[in-house]
Amino acid sequence: MQNKKETHAFKTEVQQVLNLIVNSLYSNKDIFLRELISNASDAIDKLRFKSQTDAKLLGDDTEFKIKIRPDGIARTLEVSDNGIGMTHEEVLENIGTIAKSGTAAFLEALEQARDGLAPELIGQFGVGFYSVFMVADKVTLITKAAGSDKAVKWESAGDGTFTIEETEKEGRGTTIILHLKKRQPDEPDYTDPWVIRRIVKQYSDFVAYPIVMDVEKEEPLPDEQIIKDKDGKPIGETTRRVIRQETLNSMKAIWSKPRDEVSEQEYEEFYKHLAHDWNPPLAHLHLKFEGTTEYDALLYIPSKAPFDLFQADRRHGIQLYCRRVFIMEDCKELMPEYLRFVKGVVDAPDLNLNVSREILQQDRLVINIRKNLVKKLLDFLAQMEPEKYETFWKQFGAVLKEGIYTDSLRKEKLAALARFRTTKSGDKWISLDDYLKNMPSDQKAIYYITGDDLASLINSPYLERLKAKDYEVLLMTDPVDEWVVQALTEYEGKPLKSAEKGDLELDREQKEASEQYKALFAFIKSQLADKVKDVRASVRLEDSVACLAGDEQDMSAYMEKILKASGQAAPSVKRVLELNVRHRLIEGINALYENDRNNEKLKQYTQLLYDMALIAEGGKIDNPSRFSRLVGDLMASALDHS
Repeated sequence: MQNKKETHAFKTEVQQVLNLIVNSLYSNKDIFLRELISNASDAIDKLRFKSQTDAKLLGDDTEFKIKIRPDGIARTLEVSDNGIGMTHEEVLENIGTIAKSGTAAFLEALEQARDGLAPELIGQFGVGFYSVFMVADKVTLITKAAGSDKAVKWESAGDGTFTIEETEKEGRGTTIILHLKKRQPDEPDYTDPWVIRRIVKQYSDFVAYPIVMDVEKEEPLPDEQIIKDKDGKPIGETTRRVIRQETLNSMKAIWSKPRDEVSEQEYEEFYKHLAHDWNPPLAHLHLKFEGTTEYDALLYIPSKAPFDLFQADRRHGIQLYCRRVFIMEDCKELMPEYLRFVKGVVDAPDLNLNVSREILQQDRLVINIRKNLVKKLLDFLAQMEPEKYETFWKQFGAVLKEGIYTDSLRKEKLAALARFRTTKSGDKWISLDDYLKNMPSDQKAIYYITGDDLASLINSPYLERLKAKDYEVLLMTDPVDEWVVQALTEYEGKPLKSAEKGDLELDREQKEASEQYKALFAFIKSQLADKVKDVRASVRLEDSVACLAGDEQDMSAYMEKILKASGQAAPSVKRVLELNVRHRLIEGINALYENDRNNEKLKQYTQLLYDMALIAEGGKIDNPSRFSRLVGDLMASALDHS
């Protein structure tokens, strides 16, 4: 391969992000250094893990460290590590793009931010490296992958392009050189050792590897080098200036410390380092398990959901350590999918250092850790103060509910943690226990309705009879709710019943009165044979004329909509046309049918009834122009007789 410099242009949306980062004003520009240190720490973690099975990767360079080199004269700041390094392809993949899966979401979040670019977005959307352009007008990255004999140089001025070429570098790892912008009077000097010490102490004190910097210090001269007079008094210099390597961080693994020795600020800063999230966490849980097996865990619940929470390629947030030696990140085996939002560290001293994912899935210790962590987390959530829990639920409730469907052992516990809006709750969220306390004595079931729009659900005709009887209805607007109600068929002995399916057993009289409409219903059914499987007197409607309901085991209209939206083939299920036999319109149509069964208007009325029922549930009618014409004719006819 020839040493050929390649020039690449950033993608349009990437350049938009970069422009915002370069030109936006931050209240705290110090974050760039913390991002670089975190990335360096991650690179060393990855090498340590890989070296467990390939010790040759380390060679003679076995002392891991992150080095910072400020140069006030050249106005440069250099951050280097001896971690895993990157190949040419990895540089293009990791540094040549910004937030590959999240660029659009990042831009959308920026547009919604009223006060400009918020620092927390840096970590949330994975654009941490590019925060360097807040302080630098050019960035040079030189890297060499462990085990490789070729190094790569990447360079950009943040102007829409970057170059990449082969270069020379001693030893593995990555060096990033920032060519700093001209310092403004009110800005910190990022070449000042005191400024660097402050930033490292504040944000990166707990990083597991030494963060070092060469500093000039004044030391006493050895006595034999001091020039003295005849009385033995010094007549020349008694001190000298020397360069010494100073370690800037304490390297304390706070998860291994007693809880009472860790401050809230330390917990918060460690979370920000761990999660690359500039928002403070909502809550943390520091656990020490002792007994036949011992391990430490420090778990965090974020205050905001990440943009990729529902993406298939999302990462879990648990890092696995063994005696403070990093084993792996993204450890799915320690946390079920419905708790994937949890961030944290688990340190298990008895774990096999050569553990693989296959072994992890069968490892009894890992299974035990997972069981205990889940129990502690669910208990922790159950005891959380109501206001904080509501904040949590708004961000992660839809994810937690997945466990009701997937974790049969903890289904009841998760159901107790679930919160819902209801026809009576207004803006408040209520639990199923609260729902049961508020039930009238004659109510035998927990009623619910599913859909994607709260306003449509609360005004749904399916709820008219339930509201008339003063029964509360759960308004379920998350797609996962369709799976929740399949798994949670009852709660505390009370069955869950869909307001749009099956017999609600609310009004026996209305069902019995339908006998006089039997012939009309048979006629309507024959006219709509390709669309409905039956026509019945409604047990749901109070004021509306018609609705489309399902039998107990039928798929709901919302489930059908979800499947179609996801590209899956939804089975075609005919539904039941329910008619309100108390309504004047049905009485009038029945009278017309009994007087003149061949009246052409009966067919028109039948089609209108079906279209009205479809519109009432938010569906689309197949012939809007016909519907409009028929309604117009009916309105004109009514005016003629008024």
